[in-house]
Amino acid sequence: MSVPQGPDARTIPAFLSLAGEKCWAGRIALLHARVAGSPRYGRLLAQRHAAEFALEKARRGLGLSADEALLATRVANLAALDAGLVASGKVRFRAALATALDGDATIIPLLHLHRTAMLHEAAGFSVRYAGFEDGAPFDLLIAREGASAEIACDTFSAEAGRFVRRAAWMRLIDRIDPDLQTWLAAHPGRYLLKMTLPNGLRDSGEDGGAAALAELHQRINAMLSASRRADYDEAAVLRLDPLMLTAAQADENGLMSGLRQEFGPEAQLAVTGGGRGVLVLAARAGSENEVATAMRRRLAAIAPARLTGTRPGILAMFIEDTDRLEWRLLREHLTLEGEARQFLTDPAARSVVAITCASRFELCREAGAESAMRFRNPAHPAARSAALAPAVLSTV
Repeated sequence: MSVPQGPDARTIPAFLSLAGEKCWAGRIALLHARVAGSPRYGRLLAQRHAAEFALEKARRGLGLSADEALLATRVANLAALDAGLVASGKVRFRAALATALDGDATIIPLLHLHRTAMLHEAAGFSVRYAGFEDGAPFDLLIAREGASAEIACDTFSAEAGRFVRRAAWMRLIDRIDPDLQTWLAAHPGRYLLKMTLPNGLRDSGEDGGAAALAELHQRINAMLSASRRADYDEAAVLRLDPLMLTAAQADENGLMSGLRQEFGPEAQLAVTGGGRGVLVLAARAGSENEVATAMRRRLAAIAPARLTGTRPGILAMFIEDTDRLEWRLLREHLTLEGEARQFLTDPAARSVVAITCASRFELCREAGAESAMRFRNPAHPAARSAALAPAVLSTV
């Protein structure tokens, strides 16, 4: 397979002109400052804003990985999307771009929309950006051989289905790490702190999240300071045990791999060290994550709001904030398929002919190497349309 070379040098200035060079410079400076502000949470932010950082590296002529090259190319190619729009479409698109480059937002939803359009063009459909051009509630109007369908593109975070939020966990470890290092310096050894959080752990921006983080931080410190091996109530069960290491777990990568096997894909893990000490922290909620269930709730919310019901509708879902293992298991265990097909039996899905699911791992693949997940609604009148088949036939 060819190695992506990154965006054409001519497309980068065109995109920066759309974004505004001062706006872009300010955005990158802000993101760099936020990433540098907290080690672990900063790495999470760097992943969320990987597309923006990739384009900036390309702009500066720095070396790009294969994933970065594709992400940078997709961002730069948004200039071509803008160039093909009518005046009113340009106004709406540029407003969406400004929103994507502000605050906690990311440019991923626009990349998902553009990728979805290009995939359908490659499948022989004519594609109109109806959301931008006409102000339609859906994003794309596709047509082929006299048949047409509406596509609503939506991006939602897997965090919505996690009881122990990844962002909350990273913030907790960042704030408690200095205390843990101090404790380890006075208590050299290898330890494993296991946490079961029946109520989960929410991020500081959610209702009650900041208080919950502060309380858990305090409880861990109090337990360690008092040399207790356990602490439990209805909100948390904490247990400190010796950490047993094998030769294969001598480095952090081997250790994390072994812990992942022991605690499963849903556990949140962290390693901290101080002096000659090592402390591993592992946290789980009281029940399994419900990422696929959260997607079904999202489908039920957007179908009546984003599709007109006058044409067959396709919901193109982009599931953000997943890691490679989690995404692989969601696919292989058919949990996304199960929840999507359950939704298709709901009255809210009456106008939906198909659902597609994608993540960053599909976004970072070249055209032709896409691994789409698509689920057809067999009850929809257009489910057997030969003209719409490339856009609606199930792939699994």
